[in-house]
Amino acid sequence: MPPPQEQEPLIRRVLGANFLELKLGRLTIEEIDSKSHVKVTVVEGEQPFDVEGKGVGVVDALYDALLARYAREYQSLKTIQLTGFQVAADLGTKKAQAGVDAIAQVTLDVGNSEGRLFSFSDASRSVASSTARAVLAMVQYFVNAERAFLTLYNARRDALARGREDLVARYTAEMAAVVESTSQAEVIANIRKELG
Repeated sequence: MPPPQEQEPLIRRVLGANFLELKLGRLTIEEIDSKSHVKVTVVEGEQPFDVEGKGVGVVDALYDALLARYAREYQSLKTIQLTGFQVAADLGTKKAQAGVDAIAQVTLDVGNSEGRLFSFSDASRSVASSTARAVLAMVQYFVNAERAFLTLYNARRDALARGREDLVARYTAEMAAVVESTSQAEVIANIRKELG
C-alpha cells in the first residue's frame, strides 16, 4: 500500500502557508456498551477548537466529530471508507513486567472513491491517542488534497485567461497527480468533467 505522503510534497508546495496542520490537544472518551462519545480539542495551526462526535467505537466517533467540522466545506471526506484498522504492540519497548505500557502502533487504512488505498499510522504508549492522531492525519491529508486541487484549478483558469500555455500544462499535470489523492466530491467531479 503506498504511503499517504506520496503526493504530500506537491500538496504542501501548492498550498504553501495555507497547508492545514491538525494536532491533537485533548481527547475525552466515554463508552457505554458499543457506543462511543468523544470530545476532542484539535489545534488547527495555532487555534484550538472543540468538537464532539458519537459512533460505534472510537474511530467512528472521532471521524464523526471531524466530519462535523470539515465535511460541509470538504465534501470528499464523506466518501472515504475505512478498509482496515490495526493495533500492534512493540513489546520490546515495555518498561514494566506486564508489558501493557509498550508502544503501540495504530494503523488506519482507508480507500477513496476511486478505490485508491491510503494508510495513516501513529505510535505511542496510548492506543486512544494514537488512534485520534491517525484519524486527524487522514482528515488533514484529504482536506489538503482537496484544497490543493482547487488551488491548482483556479491557477490553471488564470493561466488560460492569460494565454500561458506553459503554466496550463504544468497545472494540468499537477492536478492529475493531486486528484489521485482526493476522493470524489461534486465540485471535483464537475471539474474533472470540464477538463475532459
